[in-house]
Amino acid sequence: MTTNPKPHVLFLFSDTGGGHRSAAEAIIEAIELEFGDAISTEMVDFFKQHTPLPLNRLPQWYPYMVKAPSLWGASFHISDGRARARAITATLWPAVSRIARSIVNAHPSDLIVSVHPLANSFILKALGKNRPPFVTVVTDMVTTHALWFDQRADLICVPTDIARFRAIEYGMEPEQVITVGQPIAARYCVPVGDKTELRQKLGWPLDKFTAVLVGGGEGMGPLAQTARAINESGLDLSLVVVAGRNERLKHSLENYSWHIPAKNYGFTRELPDFMRAADVLITKAGPGTIAESLNAHLPIILYAKLPGQEDGNVTYVRETGTGVWAPTPQRVIATLRTWIEKPETREKVVAACKKAARPDSSRTIARLIGEKLGLQVLQDE
Repeated sequence: MTTNPKPHVLFLFSDTGGGHRSAAEAIIEAIELEFGDAISTEMVDFFKQHTPLPLNRLPQWYPYMVKAPSLWGASFHISDGRARARAITATLWPAVSRIARSIVNAHPSDLIVSVHPLANSFILKALGKNRPPFVTVVTDMVTTHALWFDQRADLICVPTDIARFRAIEYGMEPEQVITVGQPIAARYCVPVGDKTELRQKLGWPLDKFTAVLVGGGEGMGPLAQTARAINESGLDLSLVVVAGRNERLKHSLENYSWHIPAKNYGFTRELPDFMRAADVLITKAGPGTIAESLNAHLPIILYAKLPGQEDGNVTYVRETGTGVWAPTPQRVIATLRTWIEKPETREKVVAACKKAARPDSSRTIARLIGEKLGLQVLQDE
């Protein structure tokens, strides 16, 4: 507990994947929208800020680690399961107990929010019995690892009902787990608006079917191959490619000989407008990007996934009718051709996206945190 005049909330995350940081930031933004300055917040990357070498380098190594997807997927499945998760935490506790206690002691708080599976059991054990409320916000949509779930947590927020069922299968009490959706930033949750006006503002062709191709913040997945295949496909469309922080990829695409109208971007804050202005999103199966696309009512073509936690995201998109799984450039092009030539098929997907969208997710989590702290939301003026 803290001695601050207003409650202090600690967010535990790590940059092992972009989704954990962005989820924490989205919830903090929602707390400010719901409660003004009545709550103070703090984000701690527990790997980078509190672990010794080489563990503190894991956030920097992550983009290279996921370039071995088969190994990543195997490690996910080998370590998953309630008994295996308990064995992992029990085995590692002697080695990490000092680190976990140092995090707790260095960051006194009135409530803790974990958005990373590796923080939960270790921090809860370090806190002991006389502790502040602990809220877990699961950022994997469907294929949720057992390490997300610890019975000592006061509340577990999950993005889908499937994730909730998995939590209960792993021993959580039903009243302990609530489906809230994927926390995303407020800029992705505004009304869709007029595509023509947005395209005019962005300098895009106004009358072309427009596809946005992204590979996450690091520009991962077979993005370049897919972009080139679309360029050579003969399809009547314009293409927007977001290479993220991958400067080499961005440079190569800028110097590519394009036959179609094409725009190339690096890391950008304009992605919400890109999604609202586009006709389709082509992306890897990251949970945050999927949720953002649904809120923009934008059909999804998934062209890559990370084995393990992203497997279920593909299933979710297919079963909700919000998009397709197209793991080769040829299948991407086939889907684009269908949606261009038969617009009514794409409109059905748009309707499914509207139905699946949960634009209030972050603010719902913020309100649940406020309830735990005994606070009232601000009244709308």
